[in-house]
Amino acid sequence: MHDALFDHEHVQVSEEARLAIAQSIWEQENVELKTVGIDIGSSTSHLLFAKVILQRQTQGLSSRFVVIERHVLWRSPIMLTPFLSDGTIDAHSLAHFIEDAYASAGFKRSDVDSGAVILTGEAIKKTNARAIDEIFAAEAGKFVCATAGHKLECLLAAHGSGAVALSKARQNCILHVDIGGGTTKLALIDKGHVVAMQAFAVGGRLIAQDADGAWTRFDDSAQEIAKETGWPADPASLADEGLRKKYAARLADVAADYILGAPKDSLGKALELTEPLPEFPKPQGFTFSGGVGEYIFNYEARDYGDVARLLANALTERLAKRTKIPLIDPGQRIRATVIGASQFTVQVSGKTIYIGDGEALPVHNIPVVRPEIDLSGVIDEAAIAQAIRTSVGNLDMDVSQKLALAFTWEGDPEYARLAAMGRAVKAAFAPDGSRNELLVVMIDGDIGKTFGRILREELDMPGPLVSIDGVQLQELDFVDVGSLIDPPGVVPVVIKSLLFS
Repeated sequence: MHDALFDHEHVQVSEEARLAIAQSIWEQENVELKTVGIDIGSSTSHLLFAKVILQRQTQGLSSRFVVIERHVLWRSPIMLTPFLSDGTIDAHSLAHFIEDAYASAGFKRSDVDSGAVILTGEAIKKTNARAIDEIFAAEAGKFVCATAGHKLECLLAAHGSGAVALSKARQNCILHVDIGGGTTKLALIDKGHVVAMQAFAVGGRLIAQDADGAWTRFDDSAQEIAKETGWPADPASLADEGLRKKYAARLADVAADYILGAPKDSLGKALELTEPLPEFPKPQGFTFSGGVGEYIFNYEARDYGDVARLLANALTERLAKRTKIPLIDPGQRIRATVIGASQFTVQVSGKTIYIGDGEALPVHNIPVVRPEIDLSGVIDEAAIAQAIRTSVGNLDMDVSQKLALAFTWEGDPEYARLAAMGRAVKAAFAPDGSRNELLVVMIDGDIGKTFGRILREELDMPGPLVSIDGVQLQELDFVDVGSLIDPPGVVPVVIKSLLFS
């Protein structure tokens, strides 16, 4: 009996030990995070909490983790973004909404590991929008906080809606149309790659009611229509749905011309916000997102004190008459923006980094630019410099800002090729020979230290400079680079990636 009991206990202890070892191994290879995505737009605001599981890549003994699972834990109600009587965002009401969302979801601020706050559309024009951004920037570097200009918002909508994934799966060209409260964003997507973007000032809340039910919101684009047509624009007249239908129909005319690539009339030209899309490639389908997208695909029928439903109806009618290209539901509509951010740490060997100015570290939330460049053959300095400038512009940023440049090094690491790449980088980021902000060069390849030395010591690249290799980054990533730690010459790099549904 004693021997049997001893054997049973021995087996039980061994099983517990085995489970503990298995759990320890799992924790070394997997990371589980709670994330939150917060979208503040001119029309609506909302939150989404998610659990993200990341797993260490096994190829090449990589220290990079990739997302393998994402589970939505809680979605907030969609709130009409509150505005004060002077047209500015009511930050106090918005803060209460966010606090209530945390409480309803059962989370404290300390429970969330990482997140993203994105300001979009007309919200970025409001005087206190950046102050709202700063509320979340205080989250100890855990949050990505970004003010999305027109082109960045195009990218967010194209990815977040599922249109990019749909184009990739179908291996065809799709034009994604995101119609928000004040602007419409177009993204031309060819086989999963966003090749061009455009924005114009047509939206569902250009005409809207205030808290008392009066039609007092009459934004610039609607004023342009009033000037063109002579239609009344006072709150009493706008209470007539027939007049609002006329305004919505005129907005739909402009939107249809942009979507179909037709010539623009004078109003269409006046509402243009960015350069036009190219004529090719031609889309084989139209996907829609944004609040107006909810009406286009009949997910919503109620009115919310604006002209979104009227605009959707008028636009659908015009497209049905003018084209046979199908309208496709991409999967996400009003929530087609950032839904969370993943966070993980990569330890980088001191042999692979160059730090031109140690005082530049640590840094947080540096936006990543990853241009479309081919480095496998001859290094075309002018073409690479232009590609970098284009990528920076697509993110609504300037080359003089604090940025991280990411690229994959291909081909032999010959001095002549590295120097040519260095000259291209200098031409892009310091075109007049001066630069004050930090440039972080993050290379997928084994040339970080050598490339940094060439940039600084031979090409005299101005400004603070850090060059790190062995890191894989994508556009729309953000990075933190910590201070030098023991062992000497090692820095922690935190990569925050925007995740899309």
